[in-house]
Amino acid sequence: MISSIKNTPSPCFASPDFLPKKRFLPTRLNFSPLTIIQNSTFNNSSFSADKPLHISSTDNFTFSPKQLKTQCNAYEADRSRPLDLNIEVLEEQTRFEASHKIKIGIYFAAWWALNVVFNIYNKKVLNAFPYPWLTSTLSLACGSLMMLISWATRIADAPKTDLDFWKTLFPVAVAHTIGHVAATVSMSKVAVSFTHIIKSGEPAFSVLVSRFLLGEAFPLAVYASLLPIIGGCALAAVTELNFNLTGFMGAMISNLAFVFRNIFSKKGMKGNSVSGMNYYACLSMMSLLILTPFALAVEGPHMWAVGWQTALAQIGPNFVWWVAAQSIFYHLYNQVSYMSLDQISPLTFSIGNTMKRISVIVSSIIIFHTPVRPINALGAAIAILGTFLYSQAKM
Repeated sequence: MISSIKNTPSPCFASPDFLPKKRFLPTRLNFSPLTIIQNSTFNNSSFSADKPLHISSTDNFTFSPKQLKTQCNAYEADRSRPLDLNIEVLEEQTRFEASHKIKIGIYFAAWWALNVVFNIYNKKVLNAFPYPWLTSTLSLACGSLMMLISWATRIADAPKTDLDFWKTLFPVAVAHTIGHVAATVSMSKVAVSFTHIIKSGEPAFSVLVSRFLLGEAFPLAVYASLLPIIGGCALAAVTELNFNLTGFMGAMISNLAFVFRNIFSKKGMKGNSVSGMNYYACLSMMSLLILTPFALAVEGPHMWAVGWQTALAQIGPNFVWWVAAQSIFYHLYNQVSYMSLDQISPLTFSIGNTMKRISVIVSSIIIFHTPVRPINALGAAIAILGTFLYSQAKM
């Protein structure tokens, strides 16, 4: 309730330690604007220590070296009002959370849209120009060039790296290069939807590698979630109308490579201050250096020249736009995914990745008129459901 303090003789003596060093106080003190409630009799039966005490008057609140006695009259407070400051803090926190959710929503929408566009143009290029090694190289080269221009023009801040950073990045780049090329080879042989159905089985590889190579143990729910993933992928593969062993193995190798990429990336990013966008840019540059000599050895300039002329003769100038689009959108969707990973939890990222795969499968089936049997669609649905259950059980 309310209390008042005034200088009157009292058995209660103030301690010298309580005295301020200066012998004057402001003439008026500001306190919480609480309503003054009528004083009530102070007795042991009605007093509660759980309720706050507030000072109501400071008219005679002074100190004198000759008069150190003060009398304190305390009265019980029925209730205290919350400060307006708390309300302002809560409102500011609510606005921040709302803006953060909007930002994550924009990231997810851009991530899914860019990935769908990339897969469409990538498949168009591979149908007309079946050279996945060069296509993969152009994707990494385009992204590397875009980031170098961004750093040179100060659109983005260049990362501060050292030799140790590039050493830890090297195994990540090797795994990323293998996974990227293997996925492109797969999409050059089979439908985009089939490649992504098989790639939805990546969690199974992650658990197996972590269990047998790293010795990690998982709850029973995680192992149980692998059953629909493996069963769904197997059902989709058996019932695929245009099954191709090279395409199937490419998707499987891509899964395994990306599992190792994630493992190496977690170790390399510990204590690292490089942002997600710049980290992926450095990863693209190193992967480009690794991939280029292998692309030259496997396919070579002669095959590329012949294939390029054939594609231009069949498609026309639009083919050049297709190649540029698939290269640009490949970098953009990966960059946005790394940027979103900086802002969200791994569980949210896994759920977003599952939804992204669904959007790619559905859109590719519609655009390319891919024939799908009901049993094949059932297998895809089971595999994707298992991926979602895995992300829930894993966390």
